[in-house]
Parts: sequence; C-alpha cells; structure tokens
Amino acid sequence: MSGRNISFIVARARDGTIARGGKVPWRIPGDLKRFKRLTLGAPMVMGRKTFESLPGLLRGRRHIVLTRDPHWSAEGAEVAHSLEEALVLAGDGDFSVIGGGEIFRLFEPVATRFELTEVHEDTGGEQPDDDEMRGLAVLEVALAVLRALHAEERGGDAGDDLPEGGGLLRVGHGVCVGAASAATPA
Repeated sequence: MSGRNISFIVARARDGTIARGGKVPWRIPGDLKRFKRLTLGAPMVMGRKTFESLPGLLRGRRHIVLTRDPHWSAEGAEVAHSLEEALVLAGDGDFSVIGGGEIFRLFEPVATRFELTEVHEDTGGEQPDDDEMRGLAVLEVALAVLRALHAEERGGDAGDDLPEGGGLLRVGHGVCVGAASAATPA
C-alpha cells in the first residue's frame, strides 16, 4: 500500500457536529468545491448511512460502500463487507474515506492523510462518540496548532477563532486542516 494516499475527509462544526438528521447541516460553497477537488476521479469509501445521505451519485467518483448487511445494494454503489474487500475494490491508487465514524475507525491503521474543515458555528447536531472518532484525534492536535499559529500572528491567545476566510495548515504525517468561516444552513 505504500506510495498511495488514503485520505480521511471530514467537516465538522466547532461543537463537534458532523450531521443533523443524517444530513450535512450547512452549505459552504468553498468547502463543497474543496470536497470535489479532493475526491474527483478517485474512489470514495463510505458506510451505508453516509451513502444514503448523499444527494445522489457524485459524478466522476466511484462509490464504495462498506456495510455489514449482506443483502444491501444500490445502483452505482460497489459493495464491500470488510476493510479488506474495500481495499481490493479501491485498487492500488489514492482514495478517500468520507465517513461515518465506524468507517474512519476501521481505516485508521491505513490512513495516510487527514483533511478537516472546521465550520465556525456551534450547530447542535449529531456528534460521534469518542470511540467512533478516536482515529481522528490527530485532527484535534492539528487544529490546536493552527489556532496557536494564528494567535501568535495576531498576538492573541490560542483560543481565538481561526481567521475569517479560513486558514490552511499542513503538518507532518499528511495532516491538512482547512477552516471554513461561514456556514449557510442546508
């Protein structure tokens, strides 16, 4: 598996919300463009609930759905029932893991890159439990570093919000944090 990127792509609000009612609770054009740029032309691996939350098949991407249900199928989805099956379906090239929490946990040992968008609001939606998201702990560290760097530039403290318009930080081990500054309710 060396030489390829397996990227986690996550968007969440300041309060940890990643969804509300099974849907993304904000609409940020810049983040949608970023998601498209990061996933276009490559497989995306996701759980069944994440697949079902999509507005439909996303053009230019393969949809590999990891599910425990041996009878589940959907038009346009390639179905896997284990990490190993999903890796075989994804092939030897780069691919993205887009959720949910259980899928992130399964792929944690093989992930090479983490992409996080932090939405600057407290959404009050669904938040994964610590066990589901333990694989994303490195994002918390990266976000703290980004806040500290921003605060240092501004002469403030590390609790300051990230700059309007967002910020971007690339840290070792392929960590990349994008910050979105404004959300439009979905």
